[in-house]
Amino acid sequence: MKNNWLILVTGLVIGIAALVLGAHGNPGNMGFCIACFLRDTTGALGMHGAEVVQYFRPEIVGILLGSLIAAVAAKEFKGRGGSSPIIRFILGVFVMIGALMFLGCPLRMVIRIGGGDWNALVGLAGFIVGILVGVVFLKKGFTLGRSYKQTLAEGAAFPVVYVLLFVLWLAAPALFKFSEKGPGSMHAAWGLALVAGLVVGALCQRSRMCMVGGIRNAVMFKDFGLVAGFVTIILTVLVGNLILGKFNPGFAGQPVAHSDGLWNFLGTALMGWGCVLLGGCPLRQLILAGQGESDSAVTVLGMMCGAAFCHNLKLASSADGPTGNGKIAVIVGFVVVLVISLLFTKKAEE
Repeated sequence: MKNNWLILVTGLVIGIAALVLGAHGNPGNMGFCIACFLRDTTGALGMHGAEVVQYFRPEIVGILLGSLIAAVAAKEFKGRGGSSPIIRFILGVFVMIGALMFLGCPLRMVIRIGGGDWNALVGLAGFIVGILVGVVFLKKGFTLGRSYKQTLAEGAAFPVVYVLLFVLWLAAPALFKFSEKGPGSMHAAWGLALVAGLVVGALCQRSRMCMVGGIRNAVMFKDFGLVAGFVTIILTVLVGNLILGKFNPGFAGQPVAHSDGLWNFLGTALMGWGCVLLGGCPLRQLILAGQGESDSAVTVLGMMCGAAFCHNLKLASSADGPTGNGKIAVIVGFVVVLVISLLFTKKAEE
């Protein structure tokens, strides 16, 4: 019961953080989006050349640090890794390709629903279908193998490097790229963004909040605790938008979104399937990376490279809709994820 209350509080805080950050500069219906934040940060580092999505997002630093601090305080910080890291990297790439087809991670999906973007309901349907397909393989014995104990230095390397990059960004901004227009130019003050990330990171570490885990647990174990967490996010954002006069129901004219239902569905289905195989959504991967899981750090790096591929190879959607290259990439993604699912289920059966 105590953990269920913590999940609800976490959902409430995430919803409030999304509203506050949105009111103070972050793009509409994108107050808190892990895929978007990683994409923008990738651009700031010069890994892609899309000038409209380049900004080092302090929220990511905050999430990693919040998770690390909470894990250390609870004596849960442990260096662990070695569970099929290259496969996790590849899955991370295709999870990001699916996310940028839809234009958002699972967290932004529920935030978009709370803002009245009905395209995100189509995305939610695809996300659930993708998770259900992944659950079929989990029930048949899919596994990426066990992880192993590593040094504390190995576990801390990723969050420490990220923090050092953030300090460098503050001290020598000329080394980084900054958007002058588009979503990358829209952001809250870095201090506010950092604090929001710290609070969310710490709460998610303690509550185990995960968009994918919620639906997976509901299907496999009849445990609806995590589902209640993201329902709380939707309700919090919905009420907040109604109070602020920003609730805009419909399919057309939604901020940083497109209304191609088929590819919204397929993008989130690919994302959901890949995340089930990885054991968690992009937010959960960041939390695990913050508490010493190097496999999750590799997954996040895969997502960042996926974002670079999306913008360098014109795979990412825009408000005008998906690109031809993006559609091909999503189809390839389904083939790759299916092959991984079959290979590692067969391995488990043997």
